[in-house]
Amino acid sequence: MNHKRQPTSNLCFLCGKDNPHGLKIVWYNDYDKQEVYADIAFSEDYRSYPGVTHGGIVAAVLDETSGRATMLDNDFNNLMVTLKLEVVYKKVTPTNTPLRAVGKVIRGTKKRAQVTARLMLPDGSVTAECTALVYQMPGEYKDRWGEEAIEWQRTQAL
Repeated sequence: MNHKRQPTSNLCFLCGKDNPHGLKIVWYNDYDKQEVYADIAFSEDYRSYPGVTHGGIVAAVLDETSGRATMLDNDFNNLMVTLKLEVVYKKVTPTNTPLRAVGKVIRGTKKRAQVTARLMLPDGSVTAECTALVYQMPGEYKDRWGEEAIEWQRTQAL
């Protein structure tokens, strides 16, 4: 297996290790498949209805997973932000169930990319998927990151 953990943040809602309300998701690069993935199980804290993960949470995970596909080389400079996101919900995403989020680049350059992601149940069936357009984050925003940038760079080496 040719896999490596992706960098994380301190306070990001999705990956932030120090965010008390966050999901603390860890993404990995799968170099053989040219994909990123994360294994997740949403607690009832992230539900809409009993046993059902809120669609906004599902969309956020798909957004992050698809965008992280641009960082298969773990280069912080390749971190992009979303310009357009289209989510298709195929079936209920249950809480308290192991799920896998998988993302990949469809096509792209260093400045923008078309990416995709899907959220799957243990049997491989897809609960939701997205396509997105992402673009390189403007430098003036990265310049404000301070401690967050240091954490990304520190965990980039893991």
